[in-house]
Amino acid sequence: MRTSTLRRALLPATLFGLTLAAEVVACVLSWSLESRYDTVLYALSGATFAAAGALIVIRYPRHLVGWLFCAHALQNALMGDVAQGYGLRAAALGWPGGPAAEWVSTTSWAFNSPILNSIFLLFPDGRLPGRRWRWVLWAGGLGVALAVPGWGLGHLSDGEFAAGRNPLATDAVPTDLLFAAGSALIIGALVASVAALGVRLRAARGVPRQQLKWFTYAAAVAGVFLPTALVLWNVWPGVRILPAVALTALPIAACVAILRFRLYDIDVVINRTLVYGTITVLLAAAFAATVLTLGTVLGRGSPVATAVATLVVAVAFRPLRARVQAGVDRRFNRARYDALRRMADFLDALRAGRAAAEQVRDVLRDLLDDPGLDLLFFQTERAIYVDADGEPVADVDEAAAGRTRLPISRRDEPVALVLHRPRPDPLPRDVVAAGGLAIEMARLRVELRRQLAEVRASRARIVAAADEERRRIERDLHDGAQQRLVSIGLALRHAQHQLGAGAAGSARASRTLDDAVTQLGAAIDGLRELARGLPPAQLGGGLAPAFAELARQSPVPVEVRVDLPPVVTA
Repeated sequence: MRTSTLRRALLPATLFGLTLAAEVVACVLSWSLESRYDTVLYALSGATFAAAGALIVIRYPRHLVGWLFCAHALQNALMGDVAQGYGLRAAALGWPGGPAAEWVSTTSWAFNSPILNSIFLLFPDGRLPGRRWRWVLWAGGLGVALAVPGWGLGHLSDGEFAAGRNPLATDAVPTDLLFAAGSALIIGALVASVAALGVRLRAARGVPRQQLKWFTYAAAVAGVFLPTALVLWNVWPGVRILPAVALTALPIAACVAILRFRLYDIDVVINRTLVYGTITVLLAAAFAATVLTLGTVLGRGSPVATAVATLVVAVAFRPLRARVQAGVDRRFNRARYDALRRMADFLDALRAGRAAAEQVRDVLRDLLDDPGLDLLFFQTERAIYVDADGEPVADVDEAAAGRTRLPISRRDEPVALVLHRPRPDPLPRDVVAAGGLAIEMARLRVELRRQLAEVRASRARIVAAADEERRRIERDLHDGAQQRLVSIGLALRHAQHQLGAGAAGSARASRTLDDAVTQLGAAIDGLRELARGLPPAQLGGGLAPAFAELARQSPVPVEVRVDLPPVVTA
């Protein structure tokens, strides 16, 4: 198995190595002869394409998109970057073949377009969306056939040569017409290829839909940047970095999509792009309108106008963001919008007292369509998790078996743990975050119930201890002093009978009374022993009340003065 994997990785790894080596050579040749950002960005773009293609092909050897990435990277590195670097260096040092290298470099963009069109049309499974889409490839190829002579033999490309003139330019060919027609076909094929992704996206469901979202997002960026760069290439040099930026995003998105790494994060990316893009446009318009309006009144360049406009933007940001976010969710992520709206309704009911915080678990189960969802609360004092009834969870790992853990924390302190059915989308995280207040309240209520239960248990233990002490005293009285007193009573009654029997009876009565007196002393000792085990009635209020109570019971008048602080017994 390992040998097979190595063989499978040999060719894509070789292509990646060749591309990387070519980009290094290109950087060395071009260094200091052009803008460094241009050299670095295009080298990184080529290396990214090669790496993405190699990774895809190693995982799926028959995947055409991976091979197209490898081909695009190597072709662009050799025909584009190396040829450009050699042409620049040849012009600077007088090397031979400089103009030819420059010509190859300046026409390389056209040869890239059919590969890019094929990638768009074949993504994500390596098959065309339908037979009718073949005309896009033919149109793109025809565009290349027209654009290459129109660009490479015309004066439009003069600025791409170090000498300032295309050595192959000729007036014998209608180059402007050829370039216009070829460019139109190339741009049309590119737009149609991107449209094919949209067609696939509308029909796709599940994982393929998420894959297409990733690549469609990157392709949409490329579909805007590439035509813009083509149109403004000789007008504004700054646009020349746009293809590198846009094209670098394509292989990254393709890798994420085809290798299925965090597929559902694209929903967050698209959401944030739409929200903050819209906010940026609206706030910029508000800023400009405010400055223009106040500038008319206060004078052009007034710092007051700028300050007021900045204040307007700062005040409007939060409510505008909330409205735009709700609008984007309602239009592009209806499930998330409905779930968050229902969670907001529950929180409103909770604040109004129409709902209990403990219902948050049932709300989460309903919103996520997961009847087995569990909500465990972290008890800080005992450092354990408990369920909704306050019962400790002995083994969290066992409880979480087969389910996804979603921890909740406040200020880096654990609050709760949501255990839900595995699902790839971020909806559980969003819904739980929205319901954080209810979860925190539920945790506090569970903790309060636990403490109240402990108080009730403590009271029950106190009552049970008091009952047990009362029963002990009853037993001691019954088995000790009470029996002795009964015996004394019987002895006295016997002595009474003996006194009525004459002199002999008097002697016996005397002995009986002596025994009774002895038993009475024993009974008194037993009562003292019993009383010694009982705390004074006023001891709970401190030593002073207890001493005062004892003084009142004394037959001799006693005055008590206590200077000690009161003692409170636990």
